[in-house]
Amino acid sequence: MKRLVSLIVGLTLSSAFAANGQAVEIPADPATARALHDGPVVGYVDAATGAQAWRAIPFARPPVGDLRWRAPRPAEAWSAPRISTKAAPWCPQQLSAMDGVDRAKFGQIAGQEDCLYLDVYAPPMTTEAAASAKLPIMMWIHGGSNTWGRAEQYDGSALAARFKVVVVVVQYRLGALGWFAHPALREGGTLAEDASANFGTLDQIRALEWIQQNGAAFGGDTSRVTIFGESAGGQNVATLLTSPRAKGLFHRAVIQSGSFKSEPLDLAEGKTGSSPVSGTTIAAKIVGSGQPVTAAALRSAPVSAIYDAYKAETRDLDPFRIIADGIVVPAAGLDSVLDAPSQFNAVPVITGTNRDEMKLFNALNPKFVKYVAGKLPVARDPAFYEAASFYPSRMWRANAVDGPANRMAAGGHGPVWAYRFDWKEEGKVLVTDLGQLLGAGHSIEIPFVFGHFKLLGAFDSLAFNKDNAPGRIALSDTMMSYWVNFAATGAPGKGVDGKLPEWKTWTPSRDAPNLMVFDSPKAGGSRMITDHETPARIADDLLADKTLKSEDQRCQILKGLTRDNPEIKDKAATCG
Repeated sequence: MKRLVSLIVGLTLSSAFAANGQAVEIPADPATARALHDGPVVGYVDAATGAQAWRAIPFARPPVGDLRWRAPRPAEAWSAPRISTKAAPWCPQQLSAMDGVDRAKFGQIAGQEDCLYLDVYAPPMTTEAAASAKLPIMMWIHGGSNTWGRAEQYDGSALAARFKVVVVVVQYRLGALGWFAHPALREGGTLAEDASANFGTLDQIRALEWIQQNGAAFGGDTSRVTIFGESAGGQNVATLLTSPRAKGLFHRAVIQSGSFKSEPLDLAEGKTGSSPVSGTTIAAKIVGSGQPVTAAALRSAPVSAIYDAYKAETRDLDPFRIIADGIVVPAAGLDSVLDAPSQFNAVPVITGTNRDEMKLFNALNPKFVKYVAGKLPVARDPAFYEAASFYPSRMWRANAVDGPANRMAAGGHGPVWAYRFDWKEEGKVLVTDLGQLLGAGHSIEIPFVFGHFKLLGAFDSLAFNKDNAPGRIALSDTMMSYWVNFAATGAPGKGVDGKLPEWKTWTPSRDAPNLMVFDSPKAGGSRMITDHETPARIADDLLADKTLKSEDQRCQILKGLTRDNPEIKDKAATCG
């Protein structure tokens, strides 16, 4: 399942670059020359939006050799202007269908460890104007199960040019290179952070430090930095909210379909329990049978040996979780500090999920979907498909939005705003209805936030077609306006122009609006509603659902709901 989830998430995020993977040559523009802390850079002007852009700027030294599994170090300085027009090399990750490659290449490792680069997008302005522009800065942290993804997939030009913000898209170490715990790796470090197990998180913190040093050169206001991210990127935003190492480096946070899950250090290392993906087990496989596990051996191993240590049967175990190491992440775990503002980076927060999160995953699962004529996907059992998507999607929200928001509000954390994304007007072709199969699925909100409808590759022209263009463009404008006003002022309010419905703060009260629903005008538009989710309520609704054909279907869904919610296990007692 983990492998399937990674594949599906990646597939939906892969189309922002050329189908053949080749970068388009773009000429540098002298008007984009900027002097940074480490050296001069020259970018280009995006032809479609007029935004200025700089790609593949190093924010840290290559994490290779002795710097593998160490905290990132600042980049080395350069003197000659750095031409920043080409996409950065990917961090190591495995190829699959999402990368547009032949099946024969699936599973091959692409990318390189020298991958700590970021892209910057800004409105058009002179160097002199940039020095005093003081625009909000928004740093995007991509998703992809913390195993896949790269900066080139996310084009911040429309958001920057239209709404006058500086957008930074950061790359970070992925998979075992980003999250790995073994006692040997804590030896010999020169920084306290070298003993961490969350190297991908440290990369994101280093990028925030880079923004503090260089954001003003692009017209940014370093006292107004917003972090935002989706899926694993949303979880990474949640991690930064709880990390003492990130304190003061950002001032607002947006969690899109994220979570507050983490794993205890002892479990990650293998000191407690038994896991085929613990650091102790994997390290022994990396160095080879019978060989001593030393830091030197681990740091000199080829990347292929690291990936080979995670065999296919272990990927279902979600091996790359945030690790509660007591250094970067509180030892008690991410969610332990939600109601303790003194231990929390208490900045304004927006958090939300999509109404049909699970449809993205179910749409490519042969258990739920069949192919007519070998090409056209349809639900095998529409009622079961809807229920198997609807209830887990609600539980995602209960665990990622309502629960954390209630705890933050009760703990005096500060203002929290919540949303649900409902747009489901994708097109149809013959028997395939993408609105029914995908709906407001996981990641579908990303193009609405960025103002670029590039998400589903070959399916983009079907999902985002002429018929739904007026409504989705209006919704995209609304969402960008709220996001940018939040970045600018610390509150989404009524959007940048003050003409949108007021987005009110979250409240646990059942008597006041607490949730912003995002939808197209023809589906009711964006509006505040009163709605609260709890695991118990969701389980009770499922038990009362008359649309399911059998108790077996009901029990399949209910058992899945109890996996991360043991407090409702009693409701599945009759399922055997």
